[in-house]
Amino acid sequence: MKNEAWKTKLTDLSKMVVNRETISYGIAGVLTTIVNFASYESLFRLGVPNLTANALAWVIAVTFAYLVNKIKVFASKSKTVKDEAVKITMFYGARVITLGVEQLGMYVFTERLNFARLPVKAGLAVIVIILNYIFSKSYIFKKRQEN
Repeated sequence: MKNEAWKTKLTDLSKMVVNRETISYGIAGVLTTIVNFASYESLFRLGVPNLTANALAWVIAVTFAYLVNKIKVFASKSKTVKDEAVKITMFYGARVITLGVEQLGMYVFTERLNFARLPVKAGLAVIVIILNYIFSKSYIFKKRQEN
């Protein structure tokens, strides 16, 4: 009997973790990360300072991420311009928090400890993607906002 209860809980947990939304979010996260890295590296190679290039790449990537998350991941619809403005504000606001995490990590590990830029950025991207999903799922694209 206990064995069956565990199997049911594991099945329920796997359905929560692996579903259309989380898979599409993962794909969107990878694409957003590619946009972020490509923008960052292009700007850096053009002579833009490290942290400035990172911040500008963030703006480009977050704009891309908003569109992909709204349309493809969460299939979110807004009834009014005000509803859409609230979602955009919340999305960028949450991303500012994770930008702070990324900028702090980039500063500490690349500027102070002299670690290689790209591996640090890659490690931070994993943390940022997880935090961004939590914010998007829990606060920004909640189904109750669309009713």
